Parts: sequence; C-alpha cells; structure tokens
Amino acid sequence: MDMMRKLVAGNWKMNGTRADGVALARDLAGRYAGLTDPSFDMLICPPATLLAPVGEAIAKSGLALGGQDCHPEDSGAFTGDISATMLGDIGARFVIVGHSERRQNHGESDHEVAAKAGAAHRAGLTAIVCIGETLEQRDGGEALAVCSRQLAGSIPSTATAANTVIAYEPVWAIGTGRAATADDVSQVHDHLRADIASRIADASAVRLLYGGSVKAANAGELMQVANVDGALVGGASLKADEFWGIAKHCG
Repeated sequence: MDMMRKLVAGNWKMNGTRADGVALARDLAGRYAGLTDPSFDMLICPPATLLAPVGEAIAKSGLALGGQDCHPEDSGAFTGDISATMLGDIGARFVIVGHSERRQNHGESDHEVAAKAGAAHRAGLTAIVCIGETLEQRDGGEALAVCSRQLAGSIPSTATAANTVIAYEPVWAIGTGRAATADDVSQVHDHLRADIASRIADASAVRLLYGGSVKAANAGELMQVANVDGALVGGASLKADEFWGIAKHCG
C-alpha cells in the first residue's frame, strides 16, 4: 500500500455469513483488480469468522484484509480472544483498535487501546487507532480536548506513519445517519495533524481517516477536506455499490 494514497476501510462489524461475505468480497475484489492504476487503497475488515474465506476471495486483487480487534498479548489463556499474531498468520495486514463500540460496550481504556496497537506493531500489522468524542462532549466544547487526550493515551511509543493510521469517528455520528459537517471534520483533523507531530516523528505521513455515517452522497465533500486521508466506513461498506461509490471519492 502507498501511504500517499487515501485509504478507504470497510468495517463490517458483526455482520455477514460466509455466503454473503464472500460474495461481497469477490464483488469488491473484481472491481479493484480491474483498475489499471488504483488511486486509492482499499481495506475490508470482516468479522473473525470470515477472515479466512474473505482473505481467499480477495487474494491477488490488491485489496487488504484487516481484523476488527486484537488482544494486547501475543498468546495465552484468553478464551474467545484473537491475537494480532493470529490475524497476521491468516493474512490480515491491518487491525482496528479502540473503536468507540469497544470503548463503550467493553469498557476499553486508552491504556488498553495503546497495548493493542503495540501488539499489532509487534505482529507486523498496521493499527487503525480510533478516537472520537460523544455528543455531550461536543456540545460541551470538549471535542478537541477529548481527541487529544485519547490520542495521547492510545498511541504506543512504537507508532510510525508506516504502522499506524488514526481514525476520527465522532461517537454521535456512528450509525446515526448524522455525519459531521466538513467544517467539523476540518477543525478536528487539523488539530490532530498538529497534535500527532509531537508524538510521531513522521507525522505528516500518518493517514487520518474520517468515520461516522460516511456515504457515497457525502464522501465527495468530506474527502476534499484538508488532512482527511480516507474513510473508515461502517454500514455502507456492506453494500458494494455504496462502498465503491465512497472509494471513488478517495481517488
């Protein structure tokens, strides 16, 4: 993958059987492989049960495979968990860590997110570290402070532009149909770019993704915002035409 190109990443969350997951993956793989000179990178992160068949379906297409979470440890007595090493072994090149649904539903702290990102780095994976404020925090004028705090606590010392992607996903815009405005995104992404400079040496090359009710209809405007280097897409990534429509705006 080329860090100079925008990245469009699909987070399938807890959706998909083998049949429909493989069908979707093959559809996207065919479209991407058909590009003579791709102007964007594409990643799909299916649930763990589909990593192997989806990986086979997208093999040699240029699409990348990613996991939705990993354990901070490389192995051990952690029933039900998956390590970054295991993800890499099955062909994944990325893993999402710190998604707001993990932070909220599983009580994950910034410290734990940083440990997971570090585990991803040890396994040779790129960690997509998610941060974002709640509606209450935004309405209280805390959005930038919250993002800075999460960034500081969630980025391990091993982070570089080559192994870390930052995804800004305002919690109030995830799955709600309410996307942040271009001005909202610009303010936060500009702030994050400056903030990263104090934490990662090659900060200018770190890809910053926006996520939160991204659709083909609003992707054009959002992807033109300065310091937006792609999108982390949830529900819309489960529809081939919609996800491809978003991807084309990343070119």
